[in-house]
Amino acid sequence: MTIVSKPNLKLLALGAGLLSLGACVSSAPTAVTPDYLEGTALSRHEIGVTKRTEFLEVAIDPEASELSGEDRARIRNFIGAYAQSGQGPLVLSLPAASANPQLAVTAIAEARTIAWEKGIQYDEISGAAHGAGEAYSQPMILAFQVYDAVAPNCQSLATLDFADVSSNNALPSLGCSIRSNLAAMIADPADLLGTRPLGQSDILRREVILEKFRLGETTAAARADQESGAVSDAVE
Repeated sequence: MTIVSKPNLKLLALGAGLLSLGACVSSAPTAVTPDYLEGTALSRHEIGVTKRTEFLEVAIDPEASELSGEDRARIRNFIGAYAQSGQGPLVLSLPAASANPQLAVTAIAEARTIAWEKGIQYDEISGAAHGAGEAYSQPMILAFQVYDAVAPNCQSLATLDFADVSSNNALPSLGCSIRSNLAAMIADPADLLGTRPLGQSDILRREVILEKFRLGETTAAARADQESGAVSDAVE
């Protein structure tokens, strides 16, 4: 018969307690997913960027000697859209198969003139030709590429359990609405790709401002009397 002393019983109980505690620690569930520890709430809702091509077809009238006013307006609007958000070159494609080749050449020349008036440099224009060997007269084609911002697909708040307090994690929807609003407001989605070079700074203007700062003078632009922000006495 083995006699176990009281101190030994205490040690056995302590050891059993430590073993059970270790088992709980090693097998305790966690609600923190691995991707939750990477990045921020905003980085988990990235804005996508897609590229598409805008086209404009201008029919060449076989009996006309010049473009119609409606066609000129369409060309102006199209080139204006390129000046605002177009990427890459503005493509002006001459139809190789045309029932009125003289008007086709004139139409290309007019499109170049309109582009110049819109501030498009000649090195931003790419000439091309299409329709060689076609049996039917082809239109003049203008084209350019444009980028679109794609908002993240935000999870509906109705699908989230706000009563779940099993962890202190942020909800999966956190930051998604901010990204969606930004995608709708961004002026040029191509900036998300980081491909647009910075414009040159005005060195002379910078030196003028720096000199005024050194002399303790105001660096704000001078206002004329008619530009005053004071309230008119006429309302009194």
